[in-house]
Amino acid sequence: MGSESLRGEPLQDQPDSLPGDHLPVNHDNDGPPATLPRDWRFWAVFSAICFTTLLAAVESTVVSTALPFIARELNAGDLYVWFVNAYFLTSTAFLPLIGQMCDLFGRRWMMIAVVSLFALGSGIAGGANTATMMIAGRAVQGIGGGGVNLLIELVVSDLIPLRQRGAYMGIVFGVFSLGTAVGPLVGGAIVDGTTWRWVFYINLPVSGAALILHLLFLRVNYDKETSIVERLKKIDYMGNAILIGSVVSVLIALSWGGTRYEWKSYQILVPLFLGVFGLVLFHIYEGAPWVRDYPTLPERVFKRRTPAAALIIAFINFICLFWVLYFLPIYFQAVLGMSPTISGLALLPTALLSVVTGAIAGVVLTKTGRYRPLHIIAFALIALGFGLFSRFNRNTSTAEWVIIQIIAAFGLGIMMSTNLPAVQADLPESDTAAATAAFAFVRAYGSIWGVSIPAAIFNAKFATESWRIDDSQIEVRLSGGNAYEYANADFIRSFPEPQRGRVIDVYTRSLQLIWQVSLAFALLGFLLCFLEKEIMLRTQLETEFGLEEKKKGDGLEGSSDTTDVNRPAQE
Repeated sequence: MGSESLRGEPLQDQPDSLPGDHLPVNHDNDGPPATLPRDWRFWAVFSAICFTTLLAAVESTVVSTALPFIARELNAGDLYVWFVNAYFLTSTAFLPLIGQMCDLFGRRWMMIAVVSLFALGSGIAGGANTATMMIAGRAVQGIGGGGVNLLIELVVSDLIPLRQRGAYMGIVFGVFSLGTAVGPLVGGAIVDGTTWRWVFYINLPVSGAALILHLLFLRVNYDKETSIVERLKKIDYMGNAILIGSVVSVLIALSWGGTRYEWKSYQILVPLFLGVFGLVLFHIYEGAPWVRDYPTLPERVFKRRTPAAALIIAFINFICLFWVLYFLPIYFQAVLGMSPTISGLALLPTALLSVVTGAIAGVVLTKTGRYRPLHIIAFALIALGFGLFSRFNRNTSTAEWVIIQIIAAFGLGIMMSTNLPAVQADLPESDTAAATAAFAFVRAYGSIWGVSIPAAIFNAKFATESWRIDDSQIEVRLSGGNAYEYANADFIRSFPEPQRGRVIDVYTRSLQLIWQVSLAFALLGFLLCFLEKEIMLRTQLETEFGLEEKKKGDGLEGSSDTTDVNRPAQE
């Protein structure tokens, strides 16, 4: 394949020939790597990255608490699910294309472009007067949000050697975890205290600040000689079209299955089949001879055992993460009767502990160079937490649901900072953009399934259990997927007893089933961890996209610790 091993020896093409489960003996890499000095430019770029991470992370979940209120305000009906799914759809489908363009046009201008798209989408969504306008705004916002997440990981990978990457990823993903968990709290506070439009408008000044930071500090190398026309010719248009169409098709089936149409109807089966077929066709197409020079996602990323296993693990990890973020608030509001704001506060154990654990796991990875034991421990904790979630009911004590959240949060936090280095470990630095794009894609795709699968199970279970309410008017009102939309304390308190207690009971039973199903995903992730091989993490960095060398008179002194190993782009 023309790639190089971690120490410069050629990698063999067959996954079975890769290093075994034990770290190779290499005294140069024994123990923690030496920490090279980093100047103010590096920290300025890294601070801008963390700030931008918080922007994208909060937005990915801020709508979860405010969603029922927004859906009623815009009379969305069953279109409400697209307020979330439109964002996830575009943030997933366009990731490989953005990753390919990062290699062609450089990191700096692509970062500026995606932050600008995020701000544009936020403005459209905030000003929406119809459900259609809201969906359009969320779609534009999703392209920017997905691109932001990819560029953040890519820039960190360009600046930091693989062995040290876990510690810095721990900080970045800690900020991301904090943002995703604080998002519901922010959304609840905005809904309770002001208009829901500020859920989106608040992104505008934050995006503006992020743009200023990147314009000032994100000065990185890229190919400045090749003409724009020549670069555009290298984009895999057909591959991207197949991939985007496939993702859209699958999401349509997941969004409407069990709500607008029955799962066995042709309206669901046809797009689901076409989407799955399209994904298979995409991978076949990417291996074609005429695509191999400039593929959207190189097939070698998926053919090696450890990167392939780590990518599937990332997919399952984000299914689990969003399962928690979108359905614990339903339990807090519909079963325990919390307000949106208090519901957001109730998620703080997940937010705070995943941040701390992610940072610690990143440091451990840097010190030991071993990611597989961390992954095994992480999914064991996630599985234990999810199993205990299925015990939740209206009588569960505060101490119990806090402690159980902490167990799951430990596992989710560990995966946040240690997953990407495992994907990149058995691939050369030249594949950094492709590997990072693949990682971001499967992770974002997992977030789609992490909302759609439990929603489908929840709606189906609620429909089969609604007879317990024993009130036809209430049953009709909560049917057809509306149970999620109306999952808030004020609505449920509006029912007289004994109907109120019966409604809460049906919510409880439906939520217990989704946690039982989530346990199967967590256990699958646990088993997949044993397929990973422990690959030596590189301590040297070779990249064409590091910080630019200082220019005389520009007032910028020094460079990052990657200066000696970067290959400067042609000016």
